[in-house]
Amino acid sequence: MWSLSVPWWELPLRALFIYVALVVMMRLSGKRTVGQFTPFDLLVVLLLAEAAGAALKGDDTSITGSLLSVSTLIGLNVCVAAAASRSAWVQTMTEGEAVLIGRDGKIFKEVLKREHVPVVDLERALREADCDLKDMKFAFLEADGVTSILKTSSSKEG
Repeated sequence: MWSLSVPWWELPLRALFIYVALVVMMRLSGKRTVGQFTPFDLLVVLLLAEAAGAALKGDDTSITGSLLSVSTLIGLNVCVAAAASRSAWVQTMTEGEAVLIGRDGKIFKEVLKREHVPVVDLERALREADCDLKDMKFAFLEADGVTSILKTSSSKEG
């Protein structure tokens, strides 16, 4: 239960490799992956967790091994968050940045395709912002996958 079946250093090393690989894959998969989950996206996340769990622990099923892996992942996450709060470059590399997906009533469909965002998601964001397409000044796909709408100044009430 407590004794490791692999050298102690192997588990943190596995956790480091899995963490880096998953961060890279999440960044490459686009903003929608972390933004609006569909049932399909949830299924993929669950399967990723299962696959990553097996790779994290290898043949080790001890409590000690699990604690080493989990503490390494939490430590890595804290370190990356601290680095991102101090460096714009690290923040951009780990979290991404907003992408302009529409301006002055025009939707940039090629950008939506590249970011794997259906036009209906932008249309939904326009409705939620109570903004007609013609009144849209800017539409951004934020780093967290949320769509932000800025209206033209003439369309604001008041």
